Amino acid sequence: MKNNRLSYIYLPVAFALVLVVGILTGYYLMRSSLMQNNSLFRGVQGNNTISELIRFIDHNYVDSVDTKKLNDEAITGMLLSLDPHSVYIPASDFADANDPLMGNFEGIGVQFRIEHDTVMVINTIPGGPSEKVGLLAGDRIVKVDGKNIAGIKIVNEKVMKLLKGPKDTKVTVSIFRRGLKKLNDFTITRGVIPTWSIDISYAVNAEVGYIKLSKFSATTGDELHEALLALKAKGISKLILDLRGNSGGYLNEAIAVSDEFLPDNKLIVYTQGLHRPKQIAKSSSEGVWDNLALAVLIDEGSASASEIVSGAIQDNDRGTIIGRRSFGKGLVQEQVGLSDGSALRLTVARYYTPTGRSIQKPYSKGAEEYYMEYYHRMTDGELESADSIKLNDSLKFKTPGGKTVYGGGGIMPDIFVPVERNTALKFYTESVNKGILYQFAFDYTDSNRAKFSPYKNVTQFDRMFAVSNDIYSEYTAYAEKNGIKYPKAETAASQQRICELMKSYIARNLYDSEGFYPIFLRTDKAFEKALETLEKK
Repeated sequence: MKNNRLSYIYLPVAFALVLVVGILTGYYLMRSSLMQNNSLFRGVQGNNTISELIRFIDHNYVDSVDTKKLNDEAITGMLLSLDPHSVYIPASDFADANDPLMGNFEGIGVQFRIEHDTVMVINTIPGGPSEKVGLLAGDRIVKVDGKNIAGIKIVNEKVMKLLKGPKDTKVTVSIFRRGLKKLNDFTITRGVIPTWSIDISYAVNAEVGYIKLSKFSATTGDELHEALLALKAKGISKLILDLRGNSGGYLNEAIAVSDEFLPDNKLIVYTQGLHRPKQIAKSSSEGVWDNLALAVLIDEGSASASEIVSGAIQDNDRGTIIGRRSFGKGLVQEQVGLSDGSALRLTVARYYTPTGRSIQKPYSKGAEEYYMEYYHRMTDGELESADSIKLNDSLKFKTPGGKTVYGGGGIMPDIFVPVERNTALKFYTESVNKGILYQFAFDYTDSNRAKFSPYKNVTQFDRMFAVSNDIYSEYTAYAEKNGIKYPKAETAASQQRICELMKSYIARNLYDSEGFYPIFLRTDKAFEKALETLEKK
């Protein structure tokens, strides 16, 4: 779709990434080992000195040394002196780092979770290899190719390596299923499994639509285009675009997403670096939603590509940004593939919003302090009060409509929605923060699948199922067993909130995102504020 949409973009989008690799993942990757003596570094001034020094140490040090480790750590030190987002990806980690952004991967097509030291199938991908052979939600994968994986403290990464593999290869999984005495063996032929950027797109009411965008992968622009067309076909004329927790992805797709909401020939973003001349991206005339009402939800987890979209919308006065200040990542990386299958993502430019803002937050104190900045926002009270946000008047800009916007560290929302702090809901807060409520809902769903089987869809489930007093009492006993104990009056104060969230968790376990969001969002303050704002449009 939109074959000519990006013809005006001169950015190096084939490799340019505007990516926050998880709030701590980037920091971890920087400390991963770098490949030895790669040709990419030959000819760089000082490289011979490093090699000579390592050889000297190898030949003269009092004990034996690992020269590869020395070489890796030397180059790691170089990256640490640059910025938090220039990272090396070892060949062994390359697929895991890139698959989420490619729009697909090769595997068996299941969502799983490790529960009680056992791999539990949460859902099978519709039409995928596992669904075709008969795997069901609730199945436990006990063995893979005859090798036991239960009760051995296996981790997610190991499970993925066992289940993923080239298309058309086979893997046999041994399944424990409730009601059956023996393990069932399923031989699954791996296939290409799509990974979607959009968690859900649905009509909230007759006028308002909602789209939850979780990342910016290679298919995001096409996915969003189709979702917007589908909403318009239903008569939807107002949209809530949820970018909360979206840590970014491809710059190219951020431009494509922005293009959907802007009139023709509007500046979306520009990039510039010492060795990269200024490159600009403007909108085309093909946006599906370029003249309809729009609200964008952001928070401290919205980064890079999410900030490009939010900045383009805000600086062009095209919608209302709602939530809390975004992460503050305004650096552009180019990815270079290396000869051994590894890769380097090197920061080559900064990006700027249409008013000229750089929203990159400071990183001069090092990567650890950079990623701890969220903690400082919390302790400084910024998450609870807009007045606590430290604004720099020297980085003040004006939009064409006269609105004041700020650079220097994230996108400031037009409407601030604080993190809820209610001391009367201590039992609820601790239940959520410690994951006990989520765990109970998961176990309850798994133990009562027969009870839920009569509900044919989410709508029927939502209408007919309620978390009863008996279920809530069962939960309070479960919470106490897991170390969360409060007086009866305090647990009673939290009952409504816990029951609401528990129902949305159960719906997620049964129907995935299609079940979770429509129920959960009914108690979401930012979502409510977006609905209120759009009602005035």
